[in-house]
Amino acid sequence: MNVHIDISGIELRTDRLLLRPWRESDVDDFFAYASVDGVGQMAGWAPHKSKEESAQILKRFIEGKKTFAVVHKGKLIGSVGIEKYNEEEFPEFQELRGRELGAVLAKDYWGQGIMPEALMEVMRYLFEELDLDFLLAGHFPENIQSARMQEKCGFVPYKEVPYTTQMGTATTSIMSICMNPAKDR
Repeated sequence: MNVHIDISGIELRTDRLLLRPWRESDVDDFFAYASVDGVGQMAGWAPHKSKEESAQILKRFIEGKKTFAVVHKGKLIGSVGIEKYNEEEFPEFQELRGRELGAVLAKDYWGQGIMPEALMEVMRYLFEELDLDFLLAGHFPENIQSARMQEKCGFVPYKEVPYTTQMGTATTSIMSICMNPAKDR
């Protein structure tokens, strides 16, 4: 089952990163990376066309209280969302507490180990502090970077599911799972 998430007031830190709730003042940094071709498409959404579009999405992040801003050296460079997973696609988890993670990183920071570092800290928070049983994460078949990132974080491929992107295209999402390592199964 999907667990209720509210990250209001939560800040997580790693050696290089601050993960915190979004702020309206983040709009410039958000637009700077979300408008770059190739970033959003990896997650199924089109590049932002205007700062107003970024501001509307940022408002949803703030109101949703489930998406961390990823900050590196004072600059916002990405996000980690703690999304609801599709319970109809995964009825086998109805007795377990879980969520699905989604992540986006500014193109200039790809390949530096930043997103695995961010994801591992969010996973630690969700497993240790919120006592989730499992986490899911998905990637498109052609998105080898996300597949590798998920593997580095302990996810293993679990199931392929149909997926319709925000751009309206139909594809497949390879869903991977990570069980809480502290829980004996």
